[in-house]
Amino acid sequence: MNISFLTDFFLQLSRPVKRSLALGADAFVCGITVWMAFNLRLETWTTWSPSHFTAFVGSVAFALPLFIVFGLYRAIFRYSGLPALMTVVKAVAIYAALYCFAFTLISVPGVPRSVGIIQPLLLLVGVLMSRAFVRYWLGGIYQNLVGQEQLPRVLIYGAGSAGRQLAAALKTSPEMVLVGMLDDDTRLHGQVLNGLKIHDPAGMTSLVAKLRVTQVFLAIPSAPRARRNEILEMVRSAHVQVRTLPGVLALVQGEVQVSDLKELDIEDLLGRDPVPPDPELLAKNINSKVVMVTGAGGSIGSELCRQIVLAGPSVLLLLEITEFALYAIEHELQSLVSKGAYPNVRVVSILANVRDSSRMEQILRTWKPHTLYHAAAYKHVPLVEHNPAEGVTNNVQGTLNIALLAAKYDVADFVLISTDKAVRPTNVMGASKRLAEMVLQAQAALLKEQGGPTRFSMVRFGNVLGSSGSVVPLFRQQIKDGGPITLTDERITRYFMTIPEAAQLVIQAGAMARGGDVFVLDMGEPVKIIDLAKRMVELSGLASKDAANPNGDIAIAVTGLRPGEKLYEELLIGDNALPTLHPRIMKAHEDFLPWHALQSQLFDLDLALQANNVQMIQTLLQKLVPGYQPSGELVDWVWMERVRGEVVKPPL
Repeated sequence: MNISFLTDFFLQLSRPVKRSLALGADAFVCGITVWMAFNLRLETWTTWSPSHFTAFVGSVAFALPLFIVFGLYRAIFRYSGLPALMTVVKAVAIYAALYCFAFTLISVPGVPRSVGIIQPLLLLVGVLMSRAFVRYWLGGIYQNLVGQEQLPRVLIYGAGSAGRQLAAALKTSPEMVLVGMLDDDTRLHGQVLNGLKIHDPAGMTSLVAKLRVTQVFLAIPSAPRARRNEILEMVRSAHVQVRTLPGVLALVQGEVQVSDLKELDIEDLLGRDPVPPDPELLAKNINSKVVMVTGAGGSIGSELCRQIVLAGPSVLLLLEITEFALYAIEHELQSLVSKGAYPNVRVVSILANVRDSSRMEQILRTWKPHTLYHAAAYKHVPLVEHNPAEGVTNNVQGTLNIALLAAKYDVADFVLISTDKAVRPTNVMGASKRLAEMVLQAQAALLKEQGGPTRFSMVRFGNVLGSSGSVVPLFRQQIKDGGPITLTDERITRYFMTIPEAAQLVIQAGAMARGGDVFVLDMGEPVKIIDLAKRMVELSGLASKDAANPNGDIAIAVTGLRPGEKLYEELLIGDNALPTLHPRIMKAHEDFLPWHALQSQLFDLDLALQANNVQMIQTLLQKLVPGYQPSGELVDWVWMERVRGEVVKPPL
């Protein structure tokens, strides 16, 4: 029977029972103080005798009625303060007068007169101490227990070095209560580590209910991704929130701290164990070279910059149109350079727009980069669908501008960051990216004929986890807000890859280019977005709310496909992918128009873009990009507003 059980037991008793217990306790104090008074008077330990009993009966007869009259049993002991204690003093003072009068002044045979003086003093101390104890126990301890009950109750999965360090840190944390550990090693089951019992993970569901666990912390930084996935599937059924430590490399420099814990990365559900990058491929086009990244402040561009710095270029040119994004990545990289193994890397931040030919020519003529990664693009499908002229101008004309200048200033390797939405596109963004690919393919073919040194290549992949506009951070925020999670269609699927893995594969693919290559990254299996949403809800310790579970926590609202959105994405136009030196990089053969045929049509497209003739833009895109089938009507904001104005225009 623990303290928590006793506390709950006493607090749940009815008021009459509590008062009866208080009366009994005070009667017991009367008896103890009478006995102590005899011992002090006779200066020896005495045994209970009729004289003791007489003094005890007199004490109870005077004390309890007085205490009742003074309201000592109406007070809530655990909230008793100074006024209640003063009431006790007053009641005992009157008791002392009566008791002293009876047993000292009048005298009772067998009871020493001094007992009438000593016992009331002892009774005052005893009653005050009993009230103080109850206040501390049912007040202080109770409040502490209540506070602990409101804190998250935690199990640590992993009793290895990281788990032990984390347990030591959590022991002193006022923010949570650590109730046990889990480990796969059967030899540890039932053992106690620093006061914490190590349990078998197979019984997690019943253990969570028994210990009232609300969170599970994964302290298994060296576990393979496949094993982590198995563990997460086990945790899902227990409906607890999951937090995790970062990987081994992030923990090698110090002790594990509570602050190292982070929200579960959805990579743990969707990602794969990455293939270690080839150091030679990573360094081939970067080490000791001048490297430029356009769109350096974006999700992919910024990660490319981080990976490039680690490969040791002589100069890294960050080209970005958004001031804050450029500032943020420059600040991060300067810090990385100063702390890393390449302190001599020069990071140069350039505010520029790839659509500005004269500005871009100044930049390339000045630095003459060896390698250029072109990540600047508009990629948000609905936004580009509503602003098609801007999307096409940026994604196509911007790519054309910088590609022509790269060839003019002998950039050795030009790598375009493309997308799976370029395959049989149903939206302007995808069509514009496929057309950008075709521009590079045509330029590569032209340079092969003319003997130019620039190798143009493009790398096509799907969604990256955690990028701007990604569903993962959106779903996470919607879960924090209490839902609902918004989903465009229950059938929708997407490919996913982590940003670091995508950036490393882009660099390695570019290093294998020969000119005109269309590289396709192995994205694994497509993921059903509704399943992803449900997993995120469950691993947050919540339940999905649907017809089968109307009392769940987070609902999923289906809003309908947005303009230009596809149910399924593809990575290849044909089925002709060829392997490369890297197991996760394939090479596709995609048809394209030769430059002399493409150039005139790009000129027509440019005229339509300048006039914001969205109907002509769509027509030309359908003509230029095989497989482009718009999924709906034109939704350009300016065009729609003009049409609406003409409809409602009053007659003259």
